[in-house]
Amino acid sequence: MRRITWVFWSILAVLAFLWLLAEPEAFHIRGIFPARSLLAQLTGVLAIGCMSLAMLLALRPRWLEAWLDGLDKMYRLHKWLGIGALVLSILHWLVIKGPKWAVGWGWITRPAKGGGANLSTLEAFLRSQRGLAESIGEWAFYAAVLLIALALIKRFPYRLFYQSHRLLALVYLALVAHSLVLLKFSYWTTPVGWVTAALLAVGSWAALQSLFRRIGAERRVSGSITGLHYFPGVRSLQVDARVPGWPGHKPGQFAFAVSDRSEGFHPYTIASCWQPQDPQISFVVKELGDHTRTLREQLRVGEKIAVEGPYGCFTFDDDRRRQIWVGGGIGVTPFIARLRHLARHPQDNRPVDFFHSTAEVDEEALARLTEDVSRTQVQLHLLISGRDGYLTGERIRAAVPDWRQASIWFCGPAGFGRALREDFARQGFDVHRHFHQEMFDMR
Repeated sequence: MRRITWVFWSILAVLAFLWLLAEPEAFHIRGIFPARSLLAQLTGVLAIGCMSLAMLLALRPRWLEAWLDGLDKMYRLHKWLGIGALVLSILHWLVIKGPKWAVGWGWITRPAKGGGANLSTLEAFLRSQRGLAESIGEWAFYAAVLLIALALIKRFPYRLFYQSHRLLALVYLALVAHSLVLLKFSYWTTPVGWVTAALLAVGSWAALQSLFRRIGAERRVSGSITGLHYFPGVRSLQVDARVPGWPGHKPGQFAFAVSDRSEGFHPYTIASCWQPQDPQISFVVKELGDHTRTLREQLRVGEKIAVEGPYGCFTFDDDRRRQIWVGGGIGVTPFIARLRHLARHPQDNRPVDFFHSTAEVDEEALARLTEDVSRTQVQLHLLISGRDGYLTGERIRAAVPDWRQASIWFCGPAGFGRALREDFARQGFDVHRHFHQEMFDMR
């Protein structure tokens, strides 16, 4: 989290700094309309910069995963950039509209417009298109506000989110046209102009990839469902699929899968270890939303499935001599994959304390988990909240005396993870380096 927070604010700071280099007299401007012109340029540069980078991250670029600590963190940054673009766009709109309203209400007087002498042919052409560009930008702004707001509403069905969110690519391309015309012409020969041009180019390419449904296409393979098993006690469905051509994965990674193209790709943690000689992959899907609640009735053995990935850096790779795993509810899934990997690769074993905390119980699921644990050197600590109470940092430290020498790997409800992280931080644990949390939230 600290890394993506730093990246987000650094993006805004760098763009603002580059803008100041192009406007060294910004702090000496006097008058409402000169200030309006400068603020419109600044908020416009920041807003289109945020949206351009959000478009890039929507492509799920794997080359950024290691630096941003996994696609789950990249999507969190994508969300922040979208919110940043929304806030800055609203500020940009208010900066443009506010003085116009004040003139209409008779509060201030609009200054006379200056002449357009000695303009280059290109600059003169761009100025002639300002009215059209302003209209395009205004309507695109309204559309962007609506679409981004819908994306942030968790109750908005995923199917509709998936279909509507792609429209942001069209909105973005309209805003690119708006920016090309209305960005101050002198900026294009300065660093802020060069960076903006690069961002617009990258963002436009990403928007076209989205419109033509090419996101993740090169990392996608086709397969078929080979098995379905439902665990009623935990309301979860295990889906097994054969995926020839799958490049393999590490325990803890996830993939996007789809059987119904109109529904769109959903992310699921992989619950199996990879065996190249037997290209099978398993997911355990909990009934949490409108889509996952219907999978049990919709899916059939033999049905075609497309799988894209793998993604994620929650791969248990570190140099600590001991690990502490914490799986809350369906957050047990990455640990199942790791247990099965350790059973096949005993040389990778190290002292591990695995805390599985759950409110729901399925005896068959627990029996399978216990069997997986028995094939490794992992120590299982099972806590059923109705019987054993809630898992806390204090209980973990009591069970693992040398917890300071361990790394912690957490997957489960976000609030639970935040509470554990803060608890261990108060005890002096280096949570920035050794507390690993899967942020499995793509919206």
